[in-house]
Formats: sequence, C-alpha cells, structure tokens
Amino acid sequence: MRLTKRRLLTSLHYLGPLAILLGCIFLRWQDVPFVDQLRLSVFDTYQRISPRTYEDVGVRIVDIDERSLEELGQWPWPRTRLAGLLYRLRLSGAQVVGFDIVFAEPDRTSPARVVNDWPSGPDTDKIKALADNLPDHDALFAQFIRGTGKVVTAIQLTTKKINELPRQTGNFSVAGEAGRTLSDFIPVLPGAAKNLDAIEDAASGNALVNVSPEQDGIVRRVPLLAAIDHELPAIGMPVYPTLSMEMLRVLQDAPRTMNVRMSGASGSERWTQSQGIEAIRVGAVTIPTDHAGHMWVHFTGHQTDRYISAADVMNDALPSGSLQNKVVLIGTSAAGLLDLRSTPLDRVLPGVEVHAEMLEQMILEHFLTRPYWAAEAETIVLLILGLFFVLAVPRLGAIWPAVIGSSLALGAITFSWWAYSSQLLLIDPAYPLISLLAVYLATSSIGFMRTEGERRQVRSAFANYLSPALVEQLARHPDRLKLGGETRDMTLMFCDVRGFTAISEGFKSNPQGLTRLINRLLTPLTDCILRREGTIDKYMGDCIMAFWNAPLDVKNHAHQACESALAMRRALDELNTERQTEATNENSPFLPLNVGIGINCGDCLVGNMGSDQRFDYSVLGDAVNLASRLEGQSKNYGVDIVLGEAIAERVHNDFAILELDLIAVKGKSEAVHIHALLGDANLQNSDGFAFLRNAHQSMISAYRAQNWDAAAALLDQCREISRTADNAGPLNGLYDLYEERIRLFRATPPPTNWNGVFVAISK
Repeated sequence: MRLTKRRLLTSLHYLGPLAILLGCIFLRWQDVPFVDQLRLSVFDTYQRISPRTYEDVGVRIVDIDERSLEELGQWPWPRTRLAGLLYRLRLSGAQVVGFDIVFAEPDRTSPARVVNDWPSGPDTDKIKALADNLPDHDALFAQFIRGTGKVVTAIQLTTKKINELPRQTGNFSVAGEAGRTLSDFIPVLPGAAKNLDAIEDAASGNALVNVSPEQDGIVRRVPLLAAIDHELPAIGMPVYPTLSMEMLRVLQDAPRTMNVRMSGASGSERWTQSQGIEAIRVGAVTIPTDHAGHMWVHFTGHQTDRYISAADVMNDALPSGSLQNKVVLIGTSAAGLLDLRSTPLDRVLPGVEVHAEMLEQMILEHFLTRPYWAAEAETIVLLILGLFFVLAVPRLGAIWPAVIGSSLALGAITFSWWAYSSQLLLIDPAYPLISLLAVYLATSSIGFMRTEGERRQVRSAFANYLSPALVEQLARHPDRLKLGGETRDMTLMFCDVRGFTAISEGFKSNPQGLTRLINRLLTPLTDCILRREGTIDKYMGDCIMAFWNAPLDVKNHAHQACESALAMRRALDELNTERQTEATNENSPFLPLNVGIGINCGDCLVGNMGSDQRFDYSVLGDAVNLASRLEGQSKNYGVDIVLGEAIAERVHNDFAILELDLIAVKGKSEAVHIHALLGDANLQNSDGFAFLRNAHQSMISAYRAQNWDAAAALLDQCREISRTADNAGPLNGLYDLYEERIRLFRATPPPTNWNGVFVAISK
C-alpha cells in the first residue's frame, strides 16, 4: 500500500505539471482572448517605453477642429466650402489629398434642394426655376475633385446591407496559397457607407477609413484590405484598400493593381506552415502584414506638428510654401464629430491621425512586424523549457531550476526587447514565461507537498525525543537517517533519580501512578534540555541521557548544558513543592524526588547507530562513559551536579564551581579532577562564594598534602561558610565524606607516594 502511494506521488510529480504544460500550449494555439490580450499588453508596453521617433516626411492633417467650426459654421459644411478648401490645398502645393470623411448624402445647401422645401407661390416658383439652373454643390465639388486630381475619397464598411457597391479604383493580384482567396483571410462586412456617385467617379482613389480597435478598444493594427460580402448581382467580393495605402499608390502614380503576397508565395520566407497574407506591395513599397492583412502601427503619439487648422487654410493664413509637396489628410478632431480613437500611447486620438501615422511609416518604409515563425518559436521554447522544469525540479529541487529559469526569463525578455527596439520585430515573452511559471509552481508545489509529507513523518516520529533544531534538520534532510557517524566535540549529560527503588515500593499496588509520576518528572526536565538546544538521546527508565553540539553546531554547548542542569534543579524544586502540597492535602506520605546529574565534554563519535532494520541517533566515546560515571558519583559526594575536568575548565569563569576530588572512576585507570556545579554567574561573583571557594581550595590542598589537622580545621570553616554563602546550598555531605577520609587516614596513613587520588570501586 505504501509503495503504491509512493509510486502514485512520483507519477503525479511528473504528470501533473506535464498536463499543465500541454494545457498552456493548447490555449496558445486556440489563441483565446486573454492570451492575445496579454501579448498585446506587452507590445503596448514596448511602445510606451520606446515609441517611434517622429520624422517629418511631409504628411499633414487639415483639421476640422473646434475653431474651424466656430469660424466657418457647424458641420456639415456646404460642398462649395469644401471645394474651396480643396482648391486652396492644391494651390498651396499639396501633392495628394485624402478625405477621412464620407459624402454619402447630397448637399442640402444646393440651391435646388434649398428652395424645394419652400411653399409654392408665384414668387417662389420663379425662384425655384432659377435655382434649377444654378450649379449643384455636389457636382461642383466633384468638378473640383476631378480638376485638382490626386484626391482620394473615403468609404466606411458597415454591417448594414447595401443597394450599390462603392467604386473600386484599384485591384489586387494574389501570389501564393493556391485555392484560397483574399476574402478567406481579410475582414469581410456586408455593406458600406459610400460617397455619391459623382464624387466617387471624380476621385483618383476610393479607400477604406475603417480603423478597427482590438477587443479592449485600443487601435494597434489597421486592416489594409477589406471585402464586402454583398447580395448584389456582381461577381465575387470586391476588395478595397485602406486610405493610407491608397494615398501611397496615388502619391507614387503607381499602377492600380497592387500585389498581395501570401505566406506560400515564391520568394517568401515561410518558416512554418502558417497561412495567410504576408505582405502587400504598392508601387515601390512593400508593406508587411499579419495573416489577415493588418498593418501594425508603430505610434509616435500625438504630434501637433502634423496639424493645420482648416480655418487657417480657408483664411489664407498659412505661410507661403507650408504645404508644398505635402500629403494632406482632411479629417476632424472635434469631439462632437465622434472620430476619436484610443492607442497604446494616447487615450484619445483623432482617427485621422492613425491614418497619418500609417502613411508616414509607408513613406519611411518603417514597419513593425510579427513574423510568421514567432508563434511557433514561442511554443517550441515553451515546450522545451516546460519539459526541463517537469524533469528537473523533481531531481534537482526547486532552487537550481528557479535560478536557471530566472536567467532564461531575463534572456527571453532581453531578446524580445532587442528584437523590438533594433529589428522592429514583435516577439511575445509574456505568455511563455507565465506558462513556464505555472509549470514550475505546479512542479515545485507537488514537490513541496511530497517533502512536507516526509517531514511530517519525521517530525511525528522524533519530535518527542530530539531537540526542535534536530527535528527540523532531519525534516529538511530525511536522507540523513542512515547508518554512519562523525567525530565531534560534544557535551554529554546523564541524569538519574536517586532512591528510585524506595519510591517504586510505594507504588506496588499502583503502577499507573508510578508511570504518571515519572512522566511528571521527566517532562519538565526534558523541556529544560530541549529549550537549550540539547538532544535527548534516550530515556532509560528514570534516567535521561542527553548531548549538545550534534548534529547541529551549538555555540557554547558546555555552557548550555550547565544552564540546563541548573534549570533542571529549579524545575525539580517546583515539582517537589507541588507534590508536597498535594500530599498534605491528601494526608499521604511525601517522598521528595532528587536527581543526580553528571556532565562531561570531549570528542565523541555521533551518528545513526544500530542495524539496517533499526537504528538510533546516538553517541559513543570515553567522554560519554565518564559522564555516566560522574552522575553515579553525585550521591557519594552529596551534590546533585558533578562536572568533569574538561567542562569545568571551559565554564569556571561563568559558573559557581568547587573542586570535589581527584578520582579514578570505575573502569578508568587515569584520575580526573571532578567538580560540583553550585550555581550561575551571580553566585560565582558573590562575596560569600568567594570566601567559600578560597577556604574549600585550601582544605583540598591541605588534604592532598596529608596535613590532616589543617584539613580538619578548614573543614569546619568550610561548613560554616557554606551555610551562609549566597545560595550555595549545604555541602554537609561533601564535608562529612572528607571528615571520614581524614579519620581513616589518621588511623591508616596512605602510602608516601600518594597524590590524593581516590579510586572509586562503584559506578
């Protein structure tokens, strides 16, 4: 069952992220709206950071602005006024004039139409007869258009059905994509708002003014071609060019036939199997497009230098030669005429300026392009890097793939920006990177959940035995749970309950009570150790074995062990006080709990020891054995905490320590100095303890010099000082021991070569 679960988790670690990767690729090829919008937002950001630099190539906008409407009258103007405007433009040297206005309705200011609404009568009938002989304004306007030449009129494709097709002034030859027509790719609408026939017939060109925004209302691409799917008795769908492209054709005096090159045409660089339009050639200029014949507009942003007020033209207020050899678009920026658009650089921009920017790019042959291979290249990068994350994260962990992925992401963004700024290529780094982030997060999340599961198992198994630091380390690196060890400088502690046999006899009929008592004792003592970065090696009945500085480094581990021992003494005092109160309330006998603690330090072998089937993290070495023997000697010397010589040398400046003896413990031939730990730095720095330490050391020196009288006298002095020394505690047991030894040595003197060593015969 466990093996099956592990295999399932391993499979999920690969199959889950792989499914996300394939889902991201599927969404990319479906080109769902949010994917397209994300890509467009990146391109918008590039344009905002580095818009096209404005270069004056002679494109001007004659603007029917608010001032023109105030000075010359509200819109629509009489066609005679527009004829005068056109005349002045050509007289000023304008090469080509294009209207961003559709003249779909007859001019109501024509004399015959004005008097037609008058009531009949002798006088009005005469006026009507005279008006019929006056020139029609539309015919006069058409005459000016034909006479000035190089004028392009506008049509607006709509969703309304039509009764008559707009005039086609140009046509298209198509190269490539056998069996496909332009209408398979370009925008197709059912109808159009067209000019009056007389006006269309007089113009040199007739073109679209449709500026189609994206789904978010922002203009980024403009269709260069569009078709009408009409229901009229005509052959095929007529295709019309956009205003800027038709003005470019007229400006060049180029043939009416424009060449549309499809992605599969001879000479086109077809890297993939993508289909659609690749470019449109107008005279000497080739305009790259997307597959639907849209041109990407590289905006400069609103430029006032492009604009000339129509009022200035009509009032002859322009400087001489200001329109010489210029290409002029006539449009409006007046808000009431509703020809306003949004672009990546401008929230509100007159629609005619979009055509002006496109015409500037055509003249400059400066084009933004999104190459055909871009989508496939982005997908291939996504697939390769996605598979890298799927395979690498479970093996390498989350860090290195994240570092590599971050570097690749930075490289992709840098390449995309270089392609835009230097090559005018639009490469999308955003969607592949976001998709890769999703794959990486999925992979690392599954790995995290898998690792956390293993960590929970480790924490659950060891939390009650090891220090929190060790538990966390093992949780982070479960692989460390294997056989083996290392030599480290460590501090060891053994703690045992004194008189446990007598205590157990009181619980003969209540073993559960004895268990509760032991647990009640070991819990606070254990807490004192764990809080100071110690590790509980094992419990042996009423005995605790602990150590410091493995497997993690513990700064000042000898000090930490001594602090733990003093804290255990305080915790034991509190527990005995509670138990005595409980015994008094229950009218039951009270036996205080006392412990003996032995602490030593030195080099030890520490690690996982045991068999392949079962092992424990434990410690071995001579320092361990000595610590155990020191705990056993605590009862003999009448103190509760005994320190070995090595640890006493490390902590004697920070704790209150007295030398106990020079002893050869059982199992060792070499003698060591052992010490009693009486208190912390506060006691060590007190005057009372200083007196006690001096008197005690003098007593030890006299004892080892076999000066029994001096030693006995100093014993009495030490007893007296110990009673009054600040918190040193009574040392009667220790001094009784030395008094007994002195009495024995007086009766039976030691050998002449005796050096003060006491040989212990018990543990």
